[in-house]
Amino acid sequence: MATHLDLEEQEQLDQLKHFWNTWGTLISSVLILVAGGLVAWNGYQYWQNRQAGQAAALYDAVEVAARSGDQARMSQAFADMKAKYGGTTQASQAGLALAKAKIEAGDADAAKEALTWVASQSGDDGLKALARVRLAGVLMDQKNYDDALKQWSGSVPLEFEAVFADRKGDIYLLQDKRADAISEYAKAWKSLEEGVEYRRLVEVKLGALGAPVQGSAGSAEGVK
Repeated sequence: MATHLDLEEQEQLDQLKHFWNTWGTLISSVLILVAGGLVAWNGYQYWQNRQAGQAAALYDAVEVAARSGDQARMSQAFADMKAKYGGTTQASQAGLALAKAKIEAGDADAAKEALTWVASQSGDDGLKALARVRLAGVLMDQKNYDDALKQWSGSVPLEFEAVFADRKGDIYLLQDKRADAISEYAKAWKSLEEGVEYRRLVEVKLGALGAPVQGSAGSAEGVK
């Protein structure tokens, strides 16, 4: 009986050896790849969390400097964020905060520099679009209408389409391009939902240009 069991065990052992000799190297390679992938993923997650935490600390420094009116400290903190954590959301937010402070301080050039960086480097499409809107506003104040119009080129997030069209209409109006202004205002009006106060503002602009909106669900005169 014992001999019979020993023979079965030896046969199973021989089969296992054969299987391992055939597939062992492949299985080991797969396990190494999986283990390596897990280590890499965990390492990446740790790196991301660490980056976000350190960027948040610098963003806090930007906010503290903004509240105290310390322009130099704000600029330095933002420069550090761009250099070390430029890919984080906090860096883009810091750029927008710095630009706001610079505009309030009358330093339009510094504001443009910060907004240009966010508009081109941010990984967040919403923040990137917001930077473009604000940058166009600064350029409009400087009567640099052609460069302001360039901010509206390319694709934009759906939620910003109405704002972009409205602001583009403003630029055309400042350039005395009435027909173009009406066209952009009409696009903005159509993109906004009924009951939104912003839509009412666009209606006022269209009315002032002789293209009033007809009916609560109508369209602007001259716009098909």
